[in-house]
Amino acid sequence: MTTVDDRPAAPPAPRRRVNPVLALLRNSWRQLTSMRTALILLFLLAVAAIPGSVLPQRGVSPEKVNQWFVDHPDLAPRLDQLGMFEVFGSVWFSAIYLLLFTSLVGCILPRARDHVRALRMRPPAAPKRLERLPQHAVLEAPAAADPEAIAAVLRRRRWRVTVRGNEVSAEKGYLKETGNLLFHVSLVAVLLGVAVGSWYGWHGNRILVAGADNAFCNTRQQYAEATLGPRVDSVDLPPFCLTLERFEADYLASGQAARFWATVKVDHLADGSERTTGFSVNSPLRLGSANVYLLGNGYAPILRYTDKYGNTQTSEAPFLRTGDANATEEGVAAFPDANVDPRTGQRDPAQQIAFDGLYLPTAPESAPFVASQFPEERNPAVNLRAYRGNLGLDAGIPGSVYQLDQRQIDNGKLKEIGNKKLAVGEKWTLDDGSTLEFVGTKPYITIAVRHAPGQTLMLGACVTLLAGLMGSLFARRRRVWFRGSPPEGGSPTRGSSLVEAGGLPRTEHPGFADEFAQLVAAVSDDGRRAGRAREGVE
Repeated sequence: MTTVDDRPAAPPAPRRRVNPVLALLRNSWRQLTSMRTALILLFLLAVAAIPGSVLPQRGVSPEKVNQWFVDHPDLAPRLDQLGMFEVFGSVWFSAIYLLLFTSLVGCILPRARDHVRALRMRPPAAPKRLERLPQHAVLEAPAAADPEAIAAVLRRRRWRVTVRGNEVSAEKGYLKETGNLLFHVSLVAVLLGVAVGSWYGWHGNRILVAGADNAFCNTRQQYAEATLGPRVDSVDLPPFCLTLERFEADYLASGQAARFWATVKVDHLADGSERTTGFSVNSPLRLGSANVYLLGNGYAPILRYTDKYGNTQTSEAPFLRTGDANATEEGVAAFPDANVDPRTGQRDPAQQIAFDGLYLPTAPESAPFVASQFPEERNPAVNLRAYRGNLGLDAGIPGSVYQLDQRQIDNGKLKEIGNKKLAVGEKWTLDDGSTLEFVGTKPYITIAVRHAPGQTLMLGACVTLLAGLMGSLFARRRRVWFRGSPPEGGSPTRGSSLVEAGGLPRTEHPGFADEFAQLVAAVSDDGRRAGRAREGVE
């Protein structure tokens, strides 16, 4: 007798309601840590760095930024609001940087966990039908069916091997995933190195003229331009002073530079010691945590001006290279305190004097004197224009010390009163009886002092990144199996057996067929040698 249960069915269990906030956070994290997002962020970081390479940056060339504002008065303020002149310190660049860092870490951690699990697992057992694998072979050799002997052959060829009864499983190619993880970990290390260098690094540039009167000490105020990281204060700069004693430059007959060498005196170190040492372009001077790099060199003409009252002043202002191959330089020698009336002690701003023009290490024998003929000093000369008037220095407006204020010339407050070419030792008498003498020159060097704490980390990371990339590109994951069985058609004879082999590449591997054939041949040869050795013993 069949009974029918007429009780109503139980209602389905209510579905657990998912918290929408947690679901949003979980989905956002999955999207952020996906490989596609990491690649997009890496591409955005490369694109975001383009303005930092095209436009001048305040941390590197503040004077070029100021010139950009002069040349583009309408566009420059708008770009400045977007942080285009401080790209690598802007909020939007930092946001991309941090998102990429987070995405890479989120990608690496689960993959590293899975890779460690795979390394600890034994190679899988052989499939039942080895003949269905892409690579298959059957070999008959005396004693070749010994699983331990086959495993020994595979281990000598650096395969991970597991023996299960009469079956040998082997796997190779874990270096591919290891290299992939090493590449991404190195990329994170590069980002960390950049961050450490940005936070705790600093750098500054300075022109150092020869002579004890032009000595430079490592303080922020003495740099022409300096940038300190947000975690660095002026008191953190290591103490030292530099005095340029000698600069040597060797040139080939074509004018190409062969060697630069600067000899400096280093004193006021933290331990109180002092020494004389040298450095060159590719051999920086290392002073504790700071490195001093030689960036350039030139000459500072020594110009002695005697005003109409007999007061003498001397200028050793460096002239800057114009960019030609023969070291033609241009600059300014200004004498704002000239023509002070000895009776009243008053200085008339309209009687200030300045000279601008060119310095030629090897001046031509005849006019025009507009370019040097060789970078070495063989016939030094200056070709100068004299200006008298208000130099505009009393207004307190920042300006370049390497050129006159063009606004003062345009409004007539600074007037040209003559020009002349002078060789070493020659004098130029101006219209008011004052004189200018070209005494000679002093060499100068352009130095960059830097502290980059993340540099070593970045170097090591770049090396391991390349190693990981090579492993990821050239390693191939593959598996092979060997299974011993009796010969077809009956029981095996003494010392004779059949071995079936199969191979499976886990990724596309054009050379796997040849590798599998070599592996089978090695197992077969080893089996034959073992068989001959056994027969000899018997």
